[in-house]
Amino acid sequence: MRTWAKRIALALAALLVAAAGTLVVIYGPALAFLMDIAGYRGAVRALLPDRPVAFTTRDRQVPTRDGPLLARIYTPARSPSHTVVVFPGVHGGGVDEPRLATFCGRLASTGLEVVCAPLPELRHFLITHHSTDAIEDVTLDVANDPSLTPRGRVGLVGVSFSGGLALVAAGRPRLRGRLEAVLSLGGYGDLPRALRFLCTGELPDGSHRTPHDYGLAVIALAAVPQLVPADQTAALERGIRTFLEASLDDSPAQTRASALVADARAQAAALPEPARGILDATLDRRVDTLGRLLAPLVDSLASDPALSPERSPITDAPVFLLHGRDDNVIPSTETPLAAADLIRRGNPHVQWLLTPLLSHADLGGHAALTDGWHLLSFWRRVLTAIG
Repeated sequence: MRTWAKRIALALAALLVAAAGTLVVIYGPALAFLMDIAGYRGAVRALLPDRPVAFTTRDRQVPTRDGPLLARIYTPARSPSHTVVVFPGVHGGGVDEPRLATFCGRLASTGLEVVCAPLPELRHFLITHHSTDAIEDVTLDVANDPSLTPRGRVGLVGVSFSGGLALVAAGRPRLRGRLEAVLSLGGYGDLPRALRFLCTGELPDGSHRTPHDYGLAVIALAAVPQLVPADQTAALERGIRTFLEASLDDSPAQTRASALVADARAQAAALPEPARGILDATLDRRVDTLGRLLAPLVDSLASDPALSPERSPITDAPVFLLHGRDDNVIPSTETPLAAADLIRRGNPHVQWLLTPLLSHADLGGHAALTDGWHLLSFWRRVLTAIG
């Protein structure tokens, strides 16, 4: 090879190596985070220089206007860069719920102080303004605590239904100037619109997607007082809650789920009508039957402005909206609509992404390389904003 050609080849090789090194520096932390959350332990992860930071945990009671709330604090071994408050969605598990603990632990292992705060009403499968109030109170308490947040500003993360509630809380006056950024993961912009999807399967553009029976059961639980006589409400609520608890068992054997469903069917057999028919439809996952019954009640169940970002004052903090493209609990159509509403009302700092690499609030699935790149780029911007 001629000398000039060899020099060009060496220069190009050096440029490629430098470019690869730059990409690892810029995108490595986000890629490491996503791989760790997904449980990937392959060769690519081993090559990344970013290693999880050790962390410790402790529990703490956080005051709210409705009483103290148990939160778990994840503290990295090195001095934390920033603080993030995480609120999970409608789930019976508390701070020990495995997927939640994994998510919060991985955030902490990037060097963030993480405060994880499952909300009491959401743990009982109820969506009310008390959860919005609790998000506001807990976030402000953490922001005001110099031992947790020396900067006085925190990142706010809401998952699933907490994603919508977190956006509402973020727009309240007491949190103005206290938020680094807000991340809604699988959240919504308007609760009545999201619940109507669960009842009908219809999306705003007229297309159809089969809704998830879990979300429909949550609506049914809220609607019980409007569905049955007063002397049947307690028993029907207990039966629906048993079904919802069973739905949370994601173990391979499904032993707990089977036992809970059997218990719920025994409860249904002892109920009079109409409670028996409603519980049977819930247990049999007859979404069409339940949907037709619940659709007329959506507006009365979800009209409180404290439950919908699009019906509440907006935050001026940067907002990130991330959603699984094929989500059938909260439809992904909620994310672009929520983003458009925020921008229209004066918040230009809004970024959003729909991705096939998420289900409802879990990372996984297969997609094109470009989808992976979009998720990586988006998550890098999230981590930069919150920490």
